[in-house]
Amino acid sequence: MDLPLDRWNAEVSARVGSGDRFAGVYASHSGDTVLLHALVVGGPVVGCLRTRLESGPGALSYRSLTPEVPAAFWYERALHDLSGVVPIGHPRLDPLLLAREPGQPTPRPGHVDLTVLDRHIHSSATEQHGPVDVGGGGVFTLPLGPVRSGVFESIEFLIETPGEDIPHLNIRPHYKHRGIAKRFETLPVQDGVLVAERVEGIASVAHALAFAHAAEALAEVSVPRRAQLVRLIHAELERIANHLDIVVRLCDAAGLAVPLARFGWHKERVMRLVSALCGNRFGRSVISVGGIAAEPRLAPMTVSDRLAEILHRMRGDRDALMVDASFLDRLRGTGRLDPALAASHGAVGPVGRGSGCDDDARRRSYDGYTELPVVAQVEHHGDVLARLRVRWAEIDAAAGLIRRACDRLEAAAEPIATVPTAVPDGFALGWAEAPQGEVLYGLEVRDGVIGRCFARTASLHNMLLFHDVFGGDVFTDFPFIEASFGLCYAGVAM
Repeated sequence: MDLPLDRWNAEVSARVGSGDRFAGVYASHSGDTVLLHALVVGGPVVGCLRTRLESGPGALSYRSLTPEVPAAFWYERALHDLSGVVPIGHPRLDPLLLAREPGQPTPRPGHVDLTVLDRHIHSSATEQHGPVDVGGGGVFTLPLGPVRSGVFESIEFLIETPGEDIPHLNIRPHYKHRGIAKRFETLPVQDGVLVAERVEGIASVAHALAFAHAAEALAEVSVPRRAQLVRLIHAELERIANHLDIVVRLCDAAGLAVPLARFGWHKERVMRLVSALCGNRFGRSVISVGGIAAEPRLAPMTVSDRLAEILHRMRGDRDALMVDASFLDRLRGTGRLDPALAASHGAVGPVGRGSGCDDDARRRSYDGYTELPVVAQVEHHGDVLARLRVRWAEIDAAAGLIRRACDRLEAAAEPIATVPTAVPDGFALGWAEAPQGEVLYGLEVRDGVIGRCFARTASLHNMLLFHDVFGGDVFTDFPFIEASFGLCYAGVAM
């Protein structure tokens, strides 16, 4: 829906005020024209409200959404970093994704001029000091990151603390910025899947699905049933592996060596099953626009039987872990995300469902979920333990979905798994439920190639809430809270 600028701002605020979930705002550049896109989710419908900004002195600005729609806070900072659009009245327009020097050009996603990006990449930006929000005697800022011990993604947390408590936290993800929006530009639509799979490497399947769904909506094609079931199997295996990784990190934070080793092995076996199924541990090069790129290398019943054996052993270890008093004591009441705050922000994935937000993109009937519906478990305590319980339930549900999908594949007579797809010029939305939550893609095709692709990750959407879960917690609770959010910082920085 295209609207005049004044109506656009009012309509976005009205939609969110009436109960729709705000899901992002971004800009698309084409010549001297800038289109603002606001994404809102209402029930089974994902909508896009658009307005036009004409270039000129002082023209690339609009009245900020953030004062009325707090969930827009980070999106508008990212919009300013990438597109140079100024949301007037934004409470804190600090750099988020790009720490640019004065005079440096913005990448302007959608403006197909790679020299703009090159000038930014090859410039030598100086390190900028982080903000300070807490004062008083004995308060100091502890920088955690961007490089930390162990195998962690690069991100910087500026913890303002008097020693133990964490009254305030600032997050600076720009160290990992990779210019994903520009990587999509000018690619053939089929090749866009390759970039989508690498936006968040641990959620390759979900991102490939969201991109493919947008392209298929634009082409108005239906994916064959066989491909739908294969897609579901890969998406749910990815979910199981990611949730087991969270368990590994929680065990590591608690110093429990035996569960750490056991659940690490369970996760490894799931990833080896994925590798045996498609030739890649992360499920890459499986999804294509119009279906799947390759047939499974294992028979459906082999996949079902191997997964059942892995999860049978996993459940025994889970039962032992979930009665460990010292482990549960570290999780219970830690990192509590208030359900009211989660609802007002529209928290997604296990973070949202652990705080009472009953939302799951799989319910919008795509791929095999049309005939194999999902019932998501919701917890209301909002702490680390609640988010872990959601993940345990999702592992069990994923196993059931895979088993039923394999049964249907075994009995299916359809040999066709992909339909030839010519994607016309235009704009469409696509989505999928990643292990971290809802992934949204806004795809714009121009002259037969990708002109603009907005990849909205669940990690970017939920990361803002990480500021607000440290009430009453101390520094040693940090690794538990961070692990329980399960965010991919590459997907935050993009």
